[in-house]
Amino acid sequence: MVVAQDDYTHVVGPEHNFNESMYFEFHDPATGLGGFLRLANRPNEGIGERTVCLYLPGGAVGFGFDRPAVTTNAAMDAGGLVVEVVQPMVEIGIRFAGEVSVLADPRVMRDPKSALTSSPLVSAQVHLRYRAIAAPHEQTFESAGQSFAPNHYEQLCAVTGRLEIGAHAYEVLGHGLRDHSWGPRSWQAPWFYRWLHGCTAEFGFMAAYFGDPDGSSRCGGFVFDGADVHRCDDVTITTVRDQDGFQQRIDVTLVAGERRWRLRGEALSSVPLRHRSADGSASTRIVESAIRWHREGEGELYGMAEYLDQIHDGQPVGEHV
Repeated sequence: MVVAQDDYTHVVGPEHNFNESMYFEFHDPATGLGGFLRLANRPNEGIGERTVCLYLPGGAVGFGFDRPAVTTNAAMDAGGLVVEVVQPMVEIGIRFAGEVSVLADPRVMRDPKSALTSSPLVSAQVHLRYRAIAAPHEQTFESAGQSFAPNHYEQLCAVTGRLEIGAHAYEVLGHGLRDHSWGPRSWQAPWFYRWLHGCTAEFGFMAAYFGDPDGSSRCGGFVFDGADVHRCDDVTITTVRDQDGFQQRIDVTLVAGERRWRLRGEALSSVPLRHRSADGSASTRIVESAIRWHREGEGELYGMAEYLDQIHDGQPVGEHV
């Protein structure tokens, strides 16, 4: 069971690929601003992973990635990104100071080296506060032979703060989701997965679907109805893809007991990322999309869709979901 103390870092396990990571998504529909920041400590490997992805008004994306030196798990503070636990499970502060590349067309990240060297580099400052609007939801999607996120919870939040990127400054007044996991992680462990989420002050959800090479799958998630968090018994996802094979439209149905919720998502902007295995033998594609969700009969909300696929014979393995 998740307890308040879990909002802090944990004792490092013996696994070579022990990973503790925190992810923070936000969106402000009034300004069209959104994005996510992620920081991972991998102290047994001596590195961290820091990602900043800011969806800017007008369609550009501010993107930065770094692998800073990390040798302890004493704090989440690396690569210019700092996480502060103000009150466990209630309020978290994050701040970033560094540089990001401004990508007029975020799809150029299919060739990250070319994209990042040919795009303007600007200074960025991010100061955000995440205040819980719902209880945390704990769920793992581990299976035999996989090592991805054995300890894992998520929480819907109201998000306020300020973002400065280059000569532009934005106030943030919106919502988002934060994610915290720890334990051994390999990006090549899942065959493919779909991770979807969105929220307003009155409604929010997370849906996850993990597929395996033998055709089996695991799914889960939750729905927040403004009062309670409902654990999902079943999740169905149907994806329509664009000419690049990226998620363009997503239909998702979530079931908890006798209750059912249907949403349709439209990708507003997509950033293709990739991970390579340590020996370079395997490649993993991760497409991060800012999504406008339409809840059946209830209006709009905003969030993200993260699609991870291993690449085999040049193709993502999970194109049927």
